[in-house]
Amino acid sequence: AVSLQKVHVLPQTVLYIADAETFSGHEECHEQKKARKRNSKETALALEKLLPKRCQVLGLVTPGIVVTPMGSSSNQPQEIEEGEAGFALLFPKIDGVKIHTFHFSKDVKNRVFDESKFAEAGLKNNPDLRVVLLFGYNSWKSGATRFLHQIVNPLNEKSIILAGGQVESFTSLTSENNQAQPGDACGVVGLAFSGPQIQSATVLLDQDVADERTAEAAMQRLKAANIPEHNSLGFMFACVGRGYRHYKTKRNMEADAFRKFFPNVPLFGFFGHGEIGCDRIVTGNFVLRECNDIKDDLLHGYTTVMTLIHFGSTK
Repeated sequence: AVSLQKVHVLPQTVLYIADAETFSGHEECHEQKKARKRNSKETALALEKLLPKRCQVLGLVTPGIVVTPMGSSSNQPQEIEEGEAGFALLFPKIDGVKIHTFHFSKDVKNRVFDESKFAEAGLKNNPDLRVVLLFGYNSWKSGATRFLHQIVNPLNEKSIILAGGQVESFTSLTSENNQAQPGDACGVVGLAFSGPQIQSATVLLDQDVADERTAEAAMQRLKAANIPEHNSLGFMFACVGRGYRHYKTKRNMEADAFRKFFPNVPLFGFFGHGEIGCDRIVTGNFVLRECNDIKDDLLHGYTTVMTLIHFGSTK
């Protein structure tokens, strides 16, 4: 018999997220900032060297982290708003599921985004597309919000779950290591999940959700989607203005509310500078609001987007 130590599940796709302090330290001196920029690239390359050559890697830097420490499904998800933290999600080959990374950067010369790039990235003419996690970076740049709208609006279909937020920067996109992006460019990176067995739902916690009762009511809406909880992951994309400040010094409120309704689903995510998502369910051919042509508003501030993704039954 083969000993268990020799059995490895190789990752095909990796999403890792670390907060800015992990990559930068605390100094604010301009010269040191330059050195740190190099250092974050070195950190990213060192991480990628640990992974198989053909592995797709997407690395993000954010102001804060949401993570479920692994080792036991009963571990409590944690909102880490200060201090160094990070995690990596390693996706193996999953039967019937395709995951791929994409990157669209704003072209200074062209004001109009070339939508043929969507098809190349598997985001158009793909009947099996179920979930798109997307992340804007350098959102403070002039034209960044307009560019994000150009990406989000064509994807705003009732049969696709869109979720994510604005991050500080991205450090890795393995397919592009040879084509260094200018440091001040803005754009959108993400992961697309395709496969007929994928089921997903999102709920939006807006500014009115400000105590335990209203946070739990939002989780009840997510629970009501009846997404299977085995072989599933939770994602939480929250505004830096929420967390313990929003809940009057009570920490971990939203992660605790999620765990109360989904005790065995690990939760991951971040605190960022703007959120992408809405209330939406995709299970089989059912969508949350049929016969309604009004596009959902997907870009928000001071909110939290909670997302559940089910990858199908395990054999």
